[in-house]
Order: sequence, then C-alpha cells, then structure tokens
Amino acid sequence: MTSPDKSTTPSVQINVSIINYRTAELTLQCVRSVLEDGSQAQYMITIVDNASGDGSVDKLRGFIASLPEPARVQLVASETNSGFSGGHNQGIAACEAAYHLVLNSDAVLKPGFLDAILATAEAHPECGLFAPRIEYDDGTRQISCFRFPSPKSELIRGAATGPVTRLFRSRDVPLDNPPNPSQVEWASFACILLRDEMIRQIGPMDEGYFLYFEDVEYSWRARQAGWRICLAPEACAVHFRGGSGPVKASQAARKRLPAYYYASRTRVLYQMHGRAGLLMANLMWHLGRGIAQLRRLVGKPVPPATAQEFRDIWINVLTPLGDRRDS
Repeated sequence: MTSPDKSTTPSVQINVSIINYRTAELTLQCVRSVLEDGSQAQYMITIVDNASGDGSVDKLRGFIASLPEPARVQLVASETNSGFSGGHNQGIAACEAAYHLVLNSDAVLKPGFLDAILATAEAHPECGLFAPRIEYDDGTRQISCFRFPSPKSELIRGAATGPVTRLFRSRDVPLDNPPNPSQVEWASFACILLRDEMIRQIGPMDEGYFLYFEDVEYSWRARQAGWRICLAPEACAVHFRGGSGPVKASQAARKRLPAYYYASRTRVLYQMHGRAGLLMANLMWHLGRGIAQLRRLVGKPVPPATAQEFRDIWINVLTPLGDRRDS
C-alpha cells in the first residue's frame, strides 16, 4: 500500500473517507459534492482505491492534480481489495482528525452537510456516531436507522407476515421514518460520522467482514463501550440506488446473494449472541418460513425468500469467525 506520511497530514476537523473500487466516475461525483459543500470546517478528503486495477488510480490522481487546492484531497492506493472495513480503516488512519465521515462512493452530500453534522457532534459529546438524513435520488427518505438483528428479528424476516411482525415489533430491524431516536441501535455506514476519540477507544472496524454487517458490529461495539448514536437530520446526503454494489438489487429481485453476505451475517450474529444465539437465529428463520407457508390456508400468497437462502444462512456456521468471503 502507498499512503501519505501521517506525520505531515494536517490536523483537521473532519476527514472524509471514501472507498473507490472500479467506480471512479461515482467517486469523483462524490468528491465534488464534498468540495462544493460550502463548509467553513477544516476538512480533508481521503480516497482509498481498493486495488481497482482498472485505471482508477491514474484518473483519481489526475483529478486531484487539477484541483486549485489539491491539498484538500489525498489518495491511498491499497495493494489489495481489503473490503469495506479494511478500506475505511486505511482512510481513517491516513488523516488525523477530530471526526471521520465514512461515505459511500455512490452517495453525495447536499450543501451545508458538513457544518450541520459537525454542529450536532459538537453539541453531543456523549455520542460517538452521528447519523444524517439519507435520501434516494428521487427525494424519498431512505430507511437508514435500525435495531440490532436477533433470533426474534430472524423469525420476523422469515415469516414476512403481519401478525408475526406486530407480535415482535420491538425487535423488527428497520425503523420507521423518521426514526424514534431512543430506538436507534445502529445506522447505515453509507454515510456516518465517527468521533475519533471513540475510534481510539474501541479500535478500528473489524476486517473479518468483507462487505455488509460491519456497521452493525461497529455500532454494537460502540454501544458496549458506552457510546451513543445521535441523529443529525439537518445534515442530508443522497444515496443512489444500487450504485456501488449488486446485493441490494439482488435482494429486491430475490436472487441468490454472494457468499460473503452470509459469511458476514453469520459473523455478526455469533459476535452478538454467541454460538447458541446464531443457531437459534437460523432456526427461527426456518420457523418463520414455515409460518409463511400457512398463508396458503387463507388464500394469501407466500412471500418469496431470497434464492437458496435456506442453505446459505448456514455458511460458516461451524467456523463463524472463519473465511470472510466463502463457505
């Protein structure tokens, strides 16, 4: 990996960490939105190229060189694709700052974002994570705040049936918009501000995750250490649908998901609930699917499950902290 010398990196208020993996045009759109934010804050943009191997590094370097203030943007060229956690860990380590904004390359900031979220962070020293309002490109508010997954939430997910959801509503993972701040247990890392003091206390993101669920684990770890999540709805970002990965589109189409998704699911359930809790979560999902079949008795269609999920949820069940990409 080639990276800037941290000793020469200026201390700033916000370091914006963006991962690029073969999405150079999206990444540049994202970077431009930060540069055009109009913020009065001192900030640095750190782009981490996760070994794209498609010419992205040259394109990003050329863009940085063309800027009137190139010192505001730095590039870390990783030698390997270290996934979401590994990429952002490099981005965070590359810049000394009071806060780190973890930002997807398929997202853009609306003007005034940085000042708004910084004001919220400064007003709430007890909080370590700050979740902005996230919208889709059509202006619809995205569900980005959640409860932690659990065996009960897996029963809800498997059944996909109103009475079950209502019975265990207090453990249903997605929260309504706008979310009740007291119910928020984790928030999407498509765009989130992290306090550097918290990172130094609880450590970097778990690189045992390749993609997905690392935000759940990090929020859970922060909560265990006494840090809260604070909402910052005055700060707004736009997250484009399916811009940087295929999983969301595959979920919507009920297509089979990649093994790394289920490896991450297994890991987080094991870390949060232990081996018994992981097994119970899987069994509750299967019970939920059984309940879903009962809808036929009243003439209602059975909500489809994701292809091969009955098998794939068992990926890494014997070695839950094992290979992060495969079974």
